[in-house]
Amino acid sequence: MQLEWARHVAGNEGTVLILAPLAVSRQTIREGEKFGIPVSLANHPSDVDGPGLYVTNYEKLISASWESFDFSVLRGVVLDESSILKSFTGKIRRYLVESFRNTSYRLACSATPAPNDHTEIGEHAEFLGIRTRGEMLGEYFLHDGGSTSQWRLKGHAESLFWRWLASWAVYVRQPSDLGFDDGDFVLPPLNLHSEIVESGTTLPGFLFPVEAKTLTERRAARKSTLDLRVARAAQLIADRGGRWVVWCDLNSESEALAKAIPGAVEVRGSDRPDQKEERLEAFSRGDADVIVTKPTIAGFGLNWQHCHQQVFVGLSDSWEQYYQATRRCWRFGQERPVDVFIVTSDLDGAVLSNIERKETKANEMATSMVAHMEETMRENIGRLRSSKKTSPRPHSIEGEGWEIWHGDSVEVIAAIADDSVDYTVFSPPFADLYTYSEMAADMGNVTSRAEFRRHLGYLVGEMLRVTKTGRLCSFHCMNLPTFKWKGEEIGLYDFRGDMIRLFRRYGWIYHSEVCIWKNPVTAMQRTKALGLLWKQIKKDSAMSRMGIPDYVVTMRKPGENAEPIRHSASEFPVSRWQEWASPVWSDINPSNTLQFRSAREERDEKHICPLQLDVIERCIALWSNPNDLVASWFAGIGSEGYQAIK
Repeated sequence: MQLEWARHVAGNEGTVLILAPLAVSRQTIREGEKFGIPVSLANHPSDVDGPGLYVTNYEKLISASWESFDFSVLRGVVLDESSILKSFTGKIRRYLVESFRNTSYRLACSATPAPNDHTEIGEHAEFLGIRTRGEMLGEYFLHDGGSTSQWRLKGHAESLFWRWLASWAVYVRQPSDLGFDDGDFVLPPLNLHSEIVESGTTLPGFLFPVEAKTLTERRAARKSTLDLRVARAAQLIADRGGRWVVWCDLNSESEALAKAIPGAVEVRGSDRPDQKEERLEAFSRGDADVIVTKPTIAGFGLNWQHCHQQVFVGLSDSWEQYYQATRRCWRFGQERPVDVFIVTSDLDGAVLSNIERKETKANEMATSMVAHMEETMRENIGRLRSSKKTSPRPHSIEGEGWEIWHGDSVEVIAAIADDSVDYTVFSPPFADLYTYSEMAADMGNVTSRAEFRRHLGYLVGEMLRVTKTGRLCSFHCMNLPTFKWKGEEIGLYDFRGDMIRLFRRYGWIYHSEVCIWKNPVTAMQRTKALGLLWKQIKKDSAMSRMGIPDYVVTMRKPGENAEPIRHSASEFPVSRWQEWASPVWSDINPSNTLQFRSAREERDEKHICPLQLDVIERCIALWSNPNDLVASWFAGIGSEGYQAIK
């Protein structure tokens, strides 16, 4: 499939580079010969000397010899076994993303995508230029605190996430997943055999034989039963004969197996790349009947359908490695039933049960993934479509002294008369920090802060037009934390300054601002921010910081106010004015909000954090007359409208 894709992308004059694991490069060339698609080996960048298809392995690409290669000559690139993206260091992963950022056609192929692994999906989306991992997390996932891996799909975003994924990815196990006949893609049986050796011993600290549970116990169990497991594997191979792939997990297992099995070819991690490649090739050609190696070395990409017998003498907890290893033989083109023997001791039950549990879970996820993506994948065969909903057609409801619109504020404000609004107060989306809705036009659904500023700019200019001369607009904001998972340094982003500069660019005057105190202990408990943790003071206070306050910034439309806002001494005594004129409001009750929990639907986890009614009350009382028209262009659950009417 990837060769056919590359052939179409290259055409008569284009160049496509295929990246593959070690030893898969030569195999790709053989596959090309089988299908009549010429592929050339590129050990060095100078080997790419004209239009056509070229293949190299990842190890060569990230070597110094390719640093001067002009990647702009490529029309397309293929990542074979692209799930290894998550195995690379951040530096190498970034190198791949940057190297092919301007390549017109990018294809990533993986036999083991993990639907619950946001890291892997995010890395693929970033490599393909869809969006960064951080942008994906911000829109569709929630972080429940603690480990950086504790992300989960937002309840309301589940179907949206799968539709988004299906707009740029296809997940198929066989042709019937897309409604076609499976034909020759039906594989022969995969027979799993459990071979358990009796250890005749106990783990340190135990009186009776028990299954190893902890990592330390498992290591001790494997060390004490190594000879027994190796002997059983060697006997299986001697009794059955034929070709075998022998998988191990430890160097000691590999060494013992190579000695115990006559004629076995051993491939170790410490071998030179050319040695590994030649030994893997020897088994692929049929020059050797038995190969001993690890899934981390030979578990990706190789076609070994000429072999139908495998034995695992050591298992790690990685289901992906186990899955990939078995698929070297049990793959399309295999004509015989594949027998896989798993040799463990009576102390190793936890490892085997863990693999079996993950296998069951993976099968359930694969079925769920196909079900979620099937409709969209079929729709997308031949055409692309947006994954987000379009904005609803604006419509309004009116009552005594109020009017509320359901629709995009940029569309609604266009119908508002010039110089008709007396005062505006609102809390805008905080750029890409939160997801507020699934609508494509929502200003929170952006891929960058620059895009947010462009979106908001459409509204800021219109707000100036509809506001009466000399009148005011107040917005609530805060400076934003920056995160490593967004590809940023840990620190702060001057969102407040960005907002002020944006309003000034459209003609507003920077009029006033007040800082609203927030409790840093509450913020620490809610966000687990590194800089607010007390333990950070003891570890390295260079990373400690103060809490992030809120601000209410007020802008003024140029010109004289034709309708002065006057207050009586009884309404506004000196004491109140002195309190409200303070540059810091330290008495705002953070809990004095409308009841947002009752505004949620059952699975709704979109961001709802209404502005405090105290803040809105002070702004409206200070900067509007009775019966003035007060506007809020981001209604949320209606806090500003509620307080204005009150």
